[in-house]
Amino acid sequence: MKTRAIDRLAVLTLASVVVILDQCSKVWMTGLLSGGQTRTAVPGLLDLQLVRNTGAAFSLFRDSTLPLAVLSLTVSVAVIIWLWRQRRLPAWQALAVAFLLGGTIGNGLDRWRLGYVIDFLALVPIRFPVFNIADIAINLAVVCFLLDLLMHRETARRD
Repeated sequence: MKTRAIDRLAVLTLASVVVILDQCSKVWMTGLLSGGQTRTAVPGLLDLQLVRNTGAAFSLFRDSTLPLAVLSLTVSVAVIIWLWRQRRLPAWQALAVAFLLGGTIGNGLDRWRLGYVIDFLALVPIRFPVFNIADIAINLAVVCFLLDLLMHRETARRD
């Protein structure tokens, strides 16, 4: 089974949509939760809670805003340069690159503009760090990269 190829313009478009959704949701939640209160989004599953994260995923490297901002910028530029050299990408790889780029730029914009990342999604049933749309996109990128790897392994085995 041949996988569908996606061009770089579609990848950049999806990455842009991720950035827009991420940044708009952060502006919205900052206004909605400005008093520091927590609101229930989905009872028993998801709360809205405003957190200023000066670290990386899972609050690792707390108070490392500048190094993480430089890392976000470096990853974003490297991915864009790599992407520009590609004409078309396999579907899972294209989705992975779009999600990675969108998530990295979304959180990077916060770091450069604010000095921290705005997180607001809190899982209720388990103790898990508060996260945002960019974080979801970066995790989706990992899943898509794994699916792409599995698809290539399966194709190579059949050939």
